[in-house]
Order: sequence, then C-alpha cells, then structure tokens
Amino acid sequence: MSQTPATKQRLARYLSAAVLAVLIAVLALLAPTPALAEGRLRIAEQYGIVYLLLNVARDQQLIEKHGKAAGVDIEVEWVKLSGGAAVNDALLSGGVDIAAAGVGPLLTIWDRTRGRQNVKGVASLGNFPYYLVTNNPAVKSIADFTDKDRIALPAVGVSVQARVLQLAAARQWGDAQFARLDAISVAMPHPDATAAIISGGTEITAHFGNPPFQDQELAQNPQARIVLNSYDVLGGPSSSTVLFATEKFRDQNPRTYGAFLAALQEAAEFVTAHPQQAADAYLRVTGARLERDFLVKVITNPDVSFTLQPNNTLVLAKFMHQIGAIKNQAASWRDYFFDSPAIGQGS
Repeated sequence: MSQTPATKQRLARYLSAAVLAVLIAVLALLAPTPALAEGRLRIAEQYGIVYLLLNVARDQQLIEKHGKAAGVDIEVEWVKLSGGAAVNDALLSGGVDIAAAGVGPLLTIWDRTRGRQNVKGVASLGNFPYYLVTNNPAVKSIADFTDKDRIALPAVGVSVQARVLQLAAARQWGDAQFARLDAISVAMPHPDATAAIISGGTEITAHFGNPPFQDQELAQNPQARIVLNSYDVLGGPSSSTVLFATEKFRDQNPRTYGAFLAALQEAAEFVTAHPQQAADAYLRVTGARLERDFLVKVITNPDVSFTLQPNNTLVLAKFMHQIGAIKNQAASWRDYFFDSPAIGQGS
C-alpha cells in the first residue's frame, strides 16, 4: 500500500522523536550518578536496647538539631529490620544510608565491598554482653545441645550472635567444626524468640539474643539459664552492635554525616547521665510493654557501657578470616572503620 506525503511526514517525525528519546536514554545511562543530596538520612535499625542511642536520638530529634547547627535541614527516615543479612541487603541496594547491625554483618559487608562501595563502620552503639539462654534443663553448655534443640538468633551464620557461637564451637570441637551448631540454628526476630523461651513448649529451646530480651527470659522463666556469655567468648567487654555506611555516602554528605555522629555522642552522654529518662525514650519510640524499672536495671548493668568507641572487635575479625568467612585479613580495627575523632581509640 502506497503512503501519502502527509503520512510519510508524520512517520518521519515519529521516527525522529523515537531516535531522540533513545539517544536521551543512552546519554542518561552514561552520565555519572549525581551526588546524594545533603539533608536526607535513612537509618536501618533492629530490635533491642542495644539500639538505645538511636532511640534517644530519634525521640529528642538530635540528628535534626545538629543538622540545623551545621546549616542543613535533615529529614530522617527510620526502617525497622531483623537480622544482619536483611540490613546488609538494604544498604547495598540503596534502601538505607546508615545500617545498624552486629560486628559480624559489618565484617561481612566490609569484606564483600572492599574496593567497590567500601562499606566501613561509622561508630559503635556501646558494649553489651549477649547471652545464649536455654529453657532445656539438660543443656548446661553448648556441648549438651542435640539435634532435637533449636537455637534462635537474628540470622544464621552471619549475625554477631551466630559468629560468636561459631567461635565458641571452634574452641569446643576444633576449627573444622566451627559451623556445627548452625544446623540447629534458626533465624527469628528477638521478640518472637523471647516469647518462645518464656512460654516453652515449642521447638525453640535456646535463644542467642540481646538486652532486654535475654533479661526478660531469665526473669520470667524459672528454667531459663545462661549457657554462654559473649564477653567470655570474646575475652572481655565488646562492641556488639555497630553502625556502618558506604564510603560514597560519607564523602558526599559530610554535614549530614557529621550531624549524625554529633547526635550519637549527645545521646550516649544523655543515656549515661539519665538512665531513667533514656528508658522512657525507649518505651516511647519502640512501644515495648516493659516495666520502666526493669529497663533501668538493664541500662545500668555494670557490664553495659554506652560509647561510640569500637571495643574488642578484632577478635571476631581474625576468627572470621581464619575460617574463610571473609577473604580480607584485617590488621587493625581501623581497616573496617572510618577514621573519626568521634569514635576515639578502638580495638
């Protein structure tokens, strides 16, 4: 069928527009990604009192406060996740800017992104002992677990609890058996695991948790007992939960990043000086149904300290490299933390 001149003109205009659209799309793909705008901060957090500094910063709007002092209005978005694997995925996919998880997930993502996104630690959220609690009367140590037991933890194999358990297993049965207890471990959010330990009668017979969940289990179930203390495995008080980010976010958002660190420092000082008010902030932000006095007792535990300084993290880094969990060997904690006067002299 022959085409009229008018039809040919319309077709030519259509093809020219289509070619132009394709050219624009190609140029957009080739263009460098624009820098992230200062003033936007998305933070991934999880469950427990170990995130108290974030809870206080949110309750008192400290990030926004320090942002204004730095000349930038910061819009903060809070994302609640469970498990280091989910947090790491959110950070790498660009869903969040600051991730909060255990030292284990930090080391995993640092190793995985080295030379690319270059994810590193921002700060610690404090030193907290993590307890492996069981309601099985037959279990006195990790050597007593059988195939009938199930150990709940945030993420099998990658969470800080999982890594500490692997380190304990390696010492119990030898390095080749470091993953021996992974087979009876299951991923479960702390609130659900705590309910299982307290009530009993489920397949969950142990929970490697964090405060206040481990404290609830010990207080509410007479059969609950501590099988393992993370401080004993790691050789002393240790940073359990840390914050980390990509190098790109840190470099392209210096005022937002600085305001975040300043807010954390103010939150740490507030919690240390005012544990009762910090407990109130935790209850307001999380909606947890816990007694205020109970929380204050957890916060003022002599084994707990609220500091931005990373402590005793290199033990886990060396172990994870030794068993092949990470390829890169860290010579110092500074290898996987960004330099900042705010976090002091770590280890």
